[in-house]
Amino acid sequence: MKNTLRHCFVILSVVGLIALAGAACVSAQDTLNSVLRPPKGAQVAIVVFEDLQCPMCSRTAPLIEQASKTYKIPVVRHDFPLPIHNWSYQAAVMARYFDTHSKALGNEFRDYIFANQLEINPQNLRAYAEKFGTAHQTALPFVLDPGGKLAAQVNADRDLGKAIKLDHTPTVYIVSSRNSGKPYVEVKDNSQLYLTIDTMMKE
Repeated sequence: MKNTLRHCFVILSVVGLIALAGAACVSAQDTLNSVLRPPKGAQVAIVVFEDLQCPMCSRTAPLIEQASKTYKIPVVRHDFPLPIHNWSYQAAVMARYFDTHSKALGNEFRDYIFANQLEINPQNLRAYAEKFGTAHQTALPFVLDPGGKLAAQVNADRDLGKAIKLDHTPTVYIVSSRNSGKPYVEVKDNSQLYLTIDTMMKE
């Protein structure tokens, strides 16, 4: 993600301490260390914070998927909808709904939204989601999130991003459990994605 490429930016106001897990207050660095690590059973992984309305996210997602398949490492996707986008938050909530059926289905929906991003707007987003649901035998309920549980999950991811002081999407990290001194590296240039994975896997 070169500086010359167009990122989606948002100005964030971040405090030094946030409340996590109910009561405990931890520093931003502690939050980084807890978020930027591979899932259980993996030594290296790709962690990405993305916005479904972000053009750079749509271009980066296939590269990340291919890297995941090439290296046989997992991808951990976090929602980071930006306030400058007018339908990304609702799309993230919809993705969470499909997650309730299976994580694979939720991720397929995210990729479907990326593939149709240029045609989607606030008025037709629901129609696109319904079309996806019909194609996958998963009807979209009339009231998608009556209790606000799905929105709370999106908010939690967004708060994590704020806690680690993200200011653009996508933000992509290669994370490793092998090197406690350097457990994560941000990939700032897509052309360096494979090289960064290679480096982290060798350490």
